[in-house]
Amino acid sequence: MSHPLDLDLCGQAALVRDGEVSAVEMVAAAIERLEAGADLNVLVDEQFDAALEAAQAIDATPGDRRGPLAGVPFLLKDLGEPQAGRPERMGSIALRDHIADHTASSVASYTAAGLVICGRTNTPEFGNHCATEPALTGATLNPWNRAVSPGGSSGGSAAAVAVRMVAAASGGDATGSIRMPASCCGVVGLKPRRGRTSWAPDSPALDGLAVKHALTRSVRDTAALLDVVAGERLGDPYAAPLPTERFLDAVGSEPGSLRILAAERSPFPGEIDPDVQAVSDRVAAVLAGLGHHVGPGTVDIDAGALRRSISVIHAVDNAATVGWLTEWLGRRPREDELDPVTWDMAREGQMLSGVEHLEAVGSMYEQSRRAARIFDTADVVLCPTLNVVGIAPGTLSSSRASVDAFFDVEFSVTGWTALANAAGWAAISLPLGEVRGLPVGVQLIAPDEPVLLSLAAQLEVALPWADRRPPVTDHHRN
Repeated sequence: MSHPLDLDLCGQAALVRDGEVSAVEMVAAAIERLEAGADLNVLVDEQFDAALEAAQAIDATPGDRRGPLAGVPFLLKDLGEPQAGRPERMGSIALRDHIADHTASSVASYTAAGLVICGRTNTPEFGNHCATEPALTGATLNPWNRAVSPGGSSGGSAAAVAVRMVAAASGGDATGSIRMPASCCGVVGLKPRRGRTSWAPDSPALDGLAVKHALTRSVRDTAALLDVVAGERLGDPYAAPLPTERFLDAVGSEPGSLRILAAERSPFPGEIDPDVQAVSDRVAAVLAGLGHHVGPGTVDIDAGALRRSISVIHAVDNAATVGWLTEWLGRRPREDELDPVTWDMAREGQMLSGVEHLEAVGSMYEQSRRAARIFDTADVVLCPTLNVVGIAPGTLSSSRASVDAFFDVEFSVTGWTALANAAGWAAISLPLGEVRGLPVGVQLIAPDEPVLLSLAAQLEVALPWADRRPPVTDHHRN
């Protein structure tokens, strides 16, 4: 048998369920890899003792009382996934001593399914960057090439999954923060549709831009985890109706003959690397060969108006965060306790009026409705996940003097990702190519998840990636 951790999450769960590997053995193996790969800097809070205790409890529990994913090691992003009594720093020096006072409903769902939490992963301050380079804990390294970024803001989770420390780890996505690191690290990243996963008991982040889910190595794992966490919680302001079947069932179903729009260009200003576009073009040809109707097209939006809406929403959110920090600290955060980009956003947010915030949200919805016309003639949009490959550290985490300028740079790199957040669509990045020795993701976008999962599973068979992994290092050999 191959190493248990080289299997995907569903495969690992089957080993524990069938008694071939105990939960303690599975978790101990993950801890060994996490310790051996500490140089990648994926963890900011180790929970190894608690994980082994949880695994022991699973081994002592009768099989019919275990969750469907019992005994499988799992990591939580250190943002949006509080655990009562555990450090929750959100990448911020200002929160270096912060301990969460409640547990997220998503975390409770993960543990109820039997997942064993082994720690929390590195993230930029408040998820403000599509890079994972916080001053508090230092940069996470890309296991494919340590000279380039692993992406963000879920970069710690993506890197850990890529090197098989764990099969899956949680993430969050407001302008691409699951899909972007998924592309950089060569893993699968699904952003669910708006309202699919709950932020309870907290409020949804960024006026509905942000959605929580996970980084995985297989499409079935993405679906299985969505089955675990999907659903409305009491008081949620956004809710997505659940499909009649499990998301995992969509992975095994034929997608039929779909209308697929192959994007001709990014919706925001920015050139696409020809080698990156070539990967997307190759996937388009494969889909056509599978019987889908593939044709070129683009989306009709006012890119400047949408970028401005997203800038305002982020600025106001960071201003509110500084207010919360001031209350929690009992004083205003010092200049050196927050990232320069956080201060840029917060200060602009403090100068905006309530009317300007409301107008920005309304403008975002207006552009979303305009963009949605693309699905009058298409079932799925196909496009590169990112416009470029091999992003240098600092590119997406540096202050640009204004929030608009900051997002102009980000969107020139991330292309389509933010549009899916603004419109509330589901979108998935699949590791379908490689350029200059680095993984390249291709993105599928649709109003709902089942069609994406079905189509993604079809591509996983046609263009398999399961054996593709970063260069061998010591923690891969264990």
